Amino acid sequence: MADRSAPSCHLRLEWVYGYRGHQCRNNLYYTAAKEIVYFVAGVGVVYSPREHRQKFYLGHQDDIISLALHPERVLVATGQVGKEPYICVWDSYTVQTVSVLKDVHTHGIACLAFDLDGQRLVSVGLDSKNTVCVWDWRKGKLLSVAPGHTDRIFDISWDLYQPNKLVSCGVKHIKFWSLCGNSLTPKRGVFGKTGDLQTILCLACARDEVTYSGALNGDIYVWKGINLVRTIQGAHAAGIFSMNACEEGFATGGRDGCVRLWDLNFKPITVIDLRETDQGYKGLSVRSVCWRGDHILVGTQDSEIFEIVVHERNKPFLIMQGHCEGELWALAVHPTKPLAMTGSDDRSVRIWSLIDHALIARCNMEEPIRCAAVSTDGIHLALGMKDGSFTVLRVRDMTEVVHIKDRKEAIHELKYSPDGNFLAVGSNDSSVDIYGVVQRYKKVGECIGSLSFITHMDWSSDSKYLQTNDGNGKRLFYRMPSGKEVTNKEEVKVVQWASWTCVSGLEVNGIWPKYSDINDINSVDANFIGQVMVTADDYGIVKLFRYPCLRKGAKFKKYLGHSAHVTNVRWSHDHQWVVSIGGADHSVFQWKFVPDRKLKDSLHIAPQESLVDSNSDESDSDQSDVPELDSEIEQETQITYRRQVYKEDLPQLKEQCKEKRKSAASKRRERAPGNSIRLHFVHGYRGYDCRSNLFYTQTGEIVYHIAAVGVVYNRQQNTQRFYLGHDDDILCLAIHPLKDYVATGQVGRDSSIHIWDTETIKPLSVLKGYHQYGVCAVDFSADGKRLASVGIDDNHTIVLWDWKKGEKLSAVRGSKDKIFVVKINPYMPDKLITVGIKHMKFWRRAGGGLIGRKGCIGALGRTDTMMCAVYGWTEEMAFSGTSTGDVCIWRDVFLMKTVKAHDGPVFSMHALEKGFVTGGKDGVVALWDDTFERCLKTYAIKRAALAPGSKGLLLEDNPSIRAISLGHGHILVGTKNGEILEVDKSGPITLLVQGHMEGEVWGLATHPHLPICATVSDDKTLRIWDLSPSHCMLAVRKLKKGGRCCCFSPDGKALAVGLNDGSFLIVNADTLEDLVSFQHRKDVISEIRFSPGAGKYLAVASCDNFVDIYNVMSSKRVGICKGASSYITHMDWDIRGKLLQVNTGAKEQLFFEAPRGKKQTIPSLEVEKIGWASWTSVLGSCCEGIWPIIGEVTDVTASCLTSDSKVLATGDDFGFVKLFRYPAKGKFGKFKRYVAHSTHVTNVRWTYDDSLLVTVGGADTSLMLWTYEMEGHRDSRQCDSEESDLDSEEDGGYDSDVTRENEINYTIKALSTNIRPMFGIKPHLQQKEPTLDERPPVSRALPQPEKLQTNNVGKKKRPIEDLILELVFGYRGKDCRNNVHYLNDGADVIYHTASVGILYNVATGSQSFYQEHNDDILCLTVNQHPKFTNIVATGQVGDSADMSATAPSIHVWDAMNKQTLSVLRCYHSKGVCSVSFSATGKLLLSIGLDPEHTITIWKWQEGAKIASRAGHNQRIFVAEFRPDSDTQFVSVGVKHVRFWTLAGRALLSKKGLLSSIEDARMQTMLSVAFGAVLSVEMFVFGKIMC
Repeated sequence: MADRSAPSCHLRLEWVYGYRGHQCRNNLYYTAAKEIVYFVAGVGVVYSPREHRQKFYLGHQDDIISLALHPERVLVATGQVGKEPYICVWDSYTVQTVSVLKDVHTHGIACLAFDLDGQRLVSVGLDSKNTVCVWDWRKGKLLSVAPGHTDRIFDISWDLYQPNKLVSCGVKHIKFWSLCGNSLTPKRGVFGKTGDLQTILCLACARDEVTYSGALNGDIYVWKGINLVRTIQGAHAAGIFSMNACEEGFATGGRDGCVRLWDLNFKPITVIDLRETDQGYKGLSVRSVCWRGDHILVGTQDSEIFEIVVHERNKPFLIMQGHCEGELWALAVHPTKPLAMTGSDDRSVRIWSLIDHALIARCNMEEPIRCAAVSTDGIHLALGMKDGSFTVLRVRDMTEVVHIKDRKEAIHELKYSPDGNFLAVGSNDSSVDIYGVVQRYKKVGECIGSLSFITHMDWSSDSKYLQTNDGNGKRLFYRMPSGKEVTNKEEVKVVQWASWTCVSGLEVNGIWPKYSDINDINSVDANFIGQVMVTADDYGIVKLFRYPCLRKGAKFKKYLGHSAHVTNVRWSHDHQWVVSIGGADHSVFQWKFVPDRKLKDSLHIAPQESLVDSNSDESDSDQSDVPELDSEIEQETQITYRRQVYKEDLPQLKEQCKEKRKSAASKRRERAPGNSIRLHFVHGYRGYDCRSNLFYTQTGEIVYHIAAVGVVYNRQQNTQRFYLGHDDDILCLAIHPLKDYVATGQVGRDSSIHIWDTETIKPLSVLKGYHQYGVCAVDFSADGKRLASVGIDDNHTIVLWDWKKGEKLSAVRGSKDKIFVVKINPYMPDKLITVGIKHMKFWRRAGGGLIGRKGCIGALGRTDTMMCAVYGWTEEMAFSGTSTGDVCIWRDVFLMKTVKAHDGPVFSMHALEKGFVTGGKDGVVALWDDTFERCLKTYAIKRAALAPGSKGLLLEDNPSIRAISLGHGHILVGTKNGEILEVDKSGPITLLVQGHMEGEVWGLATHPHLPICATVSDDKTLRIWDLSPSHCMLAVRKLKKGGRCCCFSPDGKALAVGLNDGSFLIVNADTLEDLVSFQHRKDVISEIRFSPGAGKYLAVASCDNFVDIYNVMSSKRVGICKGASSYITHMDWDIRGKLLQVNTGAKEQLFFEAPRGKKQTIPSLEVEKIGWASWTSVLGSCCEGIWPIIGEVTDVTASCLTSDSKVLATGDDFGFVKLFRYPAKGKFGKFKRYVAHSTHVTNVRWTYDDSLLVTVGGADTSLMLWTYEMEGHRDSRQCDSEESDLDSEEDGGYDSDVTRENEINYTIKALSTNIRPMFGIKPHLQQKEPTLDERPPVSRALPQPEKLQTNNVGKKKRPIEDLILELVFGYRGKDCRNNVHYLNDGADVIYHTASVGILYNVATGSQSFYQEHNDDILCLTVNQHPKFTNIVATGQVGDSADMSATAPSIHVWDAMNKQTLSVLRCYHSKGVCSVSFSATGKLLLSIGLDPEHTITIWKWQEGAKIASRAGHNQRIFVAEFRPDSDTQFVSVGVKHVRFWTLAGRALLSKKGLLSSIEDARMQTMLSVAFGAVLSVEMFVFGKIMC
């Protein structure tokens, strides 16, 4: 009976008793359908008083603490607590999620409010800054964020009569906010002398800038603008917790238990004192009121909801009750009636009717209650108290029978025996007392075997035995009623138990997760008849298991709703219901039990949709009954894509090496070589861990990826073009429905997705910021506007993007296990599916989140591992391929049937107009009709079918198929072995591209006089490649072991190969047949070399630290070179074939004489004079410069010198190929570098005539050919040749002005004014109504502490009038540029000084001012687009980047009327030093003074930040958009010019290159202007460059 599967029956939430009144307010409303919406624990409840019915919203996974109703009163927003809390907007009618808002708040969401038209939602967090956020909630998009206040905020509301204004209140403050651009700017309410400064608890906005607020002392404060104008004293006797505005007026509710109604001018209408009514009691406190028409809803602190009808206001109707604050632990069910009894720390015991869903009795006790039991005849109710006593009541009238106190510590468990004679009482004193019921509860026995507190007890059916559990997890047995311990195991085995509520014991082994504390599970109750049991744990989860449950880690169904710990759970007497109670949420949940047979009828009830999957069969255990994974999938799930160091870490690493840089920068270094290389052809295709990554483009070319390169292959011309925007392994590729754009996702610390055009090979958009470690799946929507992606972080995050804008639309954690594929529904772009390890999920977008439902398998089996998926011919149909070779057919979320399609996993699937095509591990391509009824045709991939025009050879028959695509009358197939094949519909197969299989490639040798090369890899193959334009693999041979090195003999006839087991072979270079083989070593052969000339000797180096020298003619070992202290890495012969140079892993450079192997010491000067036959070493003075500054992190793995000894090519562990001038003397030489390989470049070799450089890429399995281009043959196409790791000082002159400006430190004046003590009230804080044309001047000081503001009130003086700015002398020119502009064809001049923007009218000589800045303005620009005339942007100094009022900001304003159009708060700490508008005038570019000199692009009208990136490590002076572009701009600064492109949300940049001008050095650039084609920069020296 050891069935570890989940039970097939389930629970459905039927009723929740309670309402959350404590610590919450304003959380009870009428919906449009006249239902009542509120929350309790983690559940949103919609209650219909007419039908007495509840609906539940279960999208949260922790306590809900805030609620707001949409103005149309159908949608509800709720916010929860938790580490990563989120807001759900849901429909009160269907209780389905509409939107999820997340990723901003921490700790919890304290208040929520919708604006007037319901488009925007404001939320306040519980974090230390009480962050305020404004959301476009339908899109799930954050519009603005700002720190709210240093203390708690209790209420926030939109001003319903003024757009973009909000009011918030809380501990000792009220703030009036205005939203402009992306910035929320607060003004504190001025209490003045009208009222005391105190805590404001609630507020409501009225017309004409009037705000009413309820204060802690029971007064109502009335505000006009930001000033307190009057108070309504004594509105309530104590704090006013809730204020609700409706058409008729306002309702307020307070701690005094009264509800007051007021008219629209806040004149009192009536008062309802709830304490005086029938249901009332002393101490009743109102937390929430809602007034609609003639009904008023009232929620109280003690979890009651009253409904009051206005004309019978003295008879409120109690519609919901629950326990008050205090933990709830006691639960008992009546033995014969549908009743449940609960007792709590609020000292009340309550009896609930499970049929009427109502409270039918309540009785208050003297002490907090911790446990309860009902006698078998249903007459007595026993209650165990926290003080160690217990009381017995009569159920009928709740009168006391006895009260007994024998113990000092709490009674945690008591139970009546089945025969009704005894009551067992277990206490925290570690003992159980037995009382005789008939003897008026006289103590008749005691059990004292436990060492810890008693937690659970059960009687045997014959009442002769008792079993107990205690806090140590010990299970003990006692004979009854004496209490003698039973130690004989056999005696216990035959006992039948009357109930099972214990948490330890063989029968309940399976309820424990693998690694859990013994006290995690609080309660268990078994249903013997239904063979199920239910458990309650500390994580707020109720679980349903089979009973008995013998093996650990059994499967279960889990149900959420309770927020924190569930303290107790019981079946009702007839097993129809389960009742569970929550500790801290003190709520009572009633679940309906739905047995198996009913499930059949309810199959069409969709599984409950929630963010946290509630109806899941998931278990915490890893050992599962799912069959073993296929070996290939197993292998793939174990690949880790984590890197020790990512390319993104380079700048930081360089920063850390500052000292080294300084010393190096002072030395004069060689220039980088003039010649360059260009990527020409790549052999390889990534199939071993990717799928569906191969497509035809519009023009019939083929697009795929290998290493860090996106390849577009033209099969007619056998040429390739490359997208080189990635810098690490690409893991996935998807094609746009129009087949012209491609999306590729890569590995990275913050990994990116690039969308690029296959024709122009230019990036259109780069998406970043949401995936850690890498992106493993992407998919375009059918309209091509959206893109879905999946990351390889631990949660396999799924993100939905609007890729053109670069915006994240929604995100969600996908699954703990790997997800292989994501597909967007072609008919409904808001829906998608993901498949993966034991995972098939259907998602729909809800605002910023996605809501998932598991595929519903029903009785058809268990969730298999899915490898691929497609949508069918309607929006409901989906098809997935499993790891066992089946195709599953889904309708909505239900599995309809499965079809056997392949032997072994189905890896790829493609939907056609009429039918499908699938490919599997069995190497077969199958064509199907449109219902998967029959297979129309199959193609087996076999060598025999290979057509003559193939570019290589198939390694084996039926290779595992990883990608399939159709088009142009062919089927394109990608295999696990790295081959791309084109299958003609009639059968012949052409091989187009191929590369090595999985495993690292190290061995590389070029032929001495032909354009061919050999490679050997850990995939156990040796391959010969043609490097001439036919680009194909000429020969391949399988080896018994992988290999790491190979070498052609000088005549090119033989090829030596070193293997990983210490042996090596010499084979015929044409046929690859063996000539000889040897094995003298155990460890890997790391390098192998023929001596030059006749090739008399062969040197074989191994990781055993030896080099063996063999005589090739006699096939004998003639010498051994000893003396290396580590493994050998590189070897070179001298021209005479007498001397061998050796490099080792310990960075030793050694020399040995051939053939004996005698060690020689040669001074470094002599080494340079020796003529070497080849140079592949990385050590020695002539290549000192090839080691990078960050040499500790990365190794230079390979080098190779051209035959004219001028250029040294190197490969390193960062995936860079670099070119240096030879000899590269002196540290940190200058170089050109190229990125195409992903991580390690393991080997580089020039061909015999230096026309090509051949490189191999280790784990990326690729072989790349680069053409060598002489100086002067400059092609501007592709040169990611960063000139060098550091810019040296001799590169350009300095000018004293520039130096000074570069070193100015902008202190924040706003923070340094408050040092002088201040007295009196500043003019603009005095109580007077400003007239409309006066704008109060902006104070530079922070708001005064309140205590100072009430000073000097007594002395009546003449009121001080405001000062008005009339004239400003001065202009800021010392450290700013381009900041004077003409407006209106020269009629006006605009400039700035201090914190003022000045418009000077040339004709009248008058000045007008823009004074909204609160600190020095540093830059100014004018919008040149005719649509935006006279629009000015100014940027100011600021202190931090916390988005508060003192953060740096950019103001966009109209120069003529001085209206602020947008305020952009930015993350540029310190200040903004340059601003520029784009060609259309819609975008604004800003540059910060922060250490990274961040560049940010804004849509200024919406206040939205589009893109941001670190600009340069030194000061940037100016950045300007090209006058004809919205995407291209240039930045200039200290020794740098950079050309930038905006792609989606990413900024891509290239350095300006000066190499074509003789003796040009990178200077400090100060300004930039654009010509027709060129851009012109001005330097310090006054030269002009163009």
